[in-house]
Amino acid sequence: MRELEKNLKVCRKCRYHFRLTAPERIALTLDEGSFQELDGDWTTADPLGFPQYQEKLARAQRETGLREAVLTGVGTVDGWPVQVGVLEPDFIMGSMGSTVGEKIVRLAEKALESKLPVLLFSASGGARMQEGIFSLMQMAKTSAAFAKLHKAGLLYISVLTDPTTGGVTASFAALGDFIIAEPGALIGFAGRRVTEQTLREKIPPGFQTAEFCFSHGFVDLVVPRQEMKKTLARIFSLHSERS
Repeated sequence: MRELEKNLKVCRKCRYHFRLTAPERIALTLDEGSFQELDGDWTTADPLGFPQYQEKLARAQRETGLREAVLTGVGTVDGWPVQVGVLEPDFIMGSMGSTVGEKIVRLAEKALESKLPVLLFSASGGARMQEGIFSLMQMAKTSAAFAKLHKAGLLYISVLTDPTTGGVTASFAALGDFIIAEPGALIGFAGRRVTEQTLREKIPPGFQTAEFCFSHGFVDLVVPRQEMKKTLARIFSLHSERS
């Protein structure tokens, strides 16, 4: 386990990228001590009174140490200031409810105010069913926020990690100026079984992997974890020169 952690949770033999928690991702990506959290005290209500939802939220908070499934704030990547968001896969599978959507919107709004680029790491099972339409609304809401960012000419880098699925894929995760994926990440809307039943045909091997998405033009780069920070810094540098 120590050897795995030393190698950023990437297997030295098969190169499998194990999932990272949001705090781990922040620590690996941002310069040490640079992260300042935004809206860290926000918690989720239970708009539909969904059975056992409050208990599930409380358990996720205890197990992750986070109040919700996304960690947002500001920091630097190799000296470049950036607004950053990271979805937490261990918090109800990084699902997007109303609070997650609002925090991501506020992240984009802060970027507009500060004229900083946005870096957003996705790891999600999609929209959070316990919030019904309140969750689905976040797809349009976050998409509109990033449309304003694009109109202002601000850079948005979307990094897709394992898994990035459902309503997150169908909204802000797919809207980056650069869309980067980690090797082997599952990326898609519906799963293989649902897709095959809908299309009534077999889908090809490796369907919805990062590499498949790259070969079909859905993502721009597949970047190993050890090279991610250097790649991001290079993009920020090139964008700064262009600006």
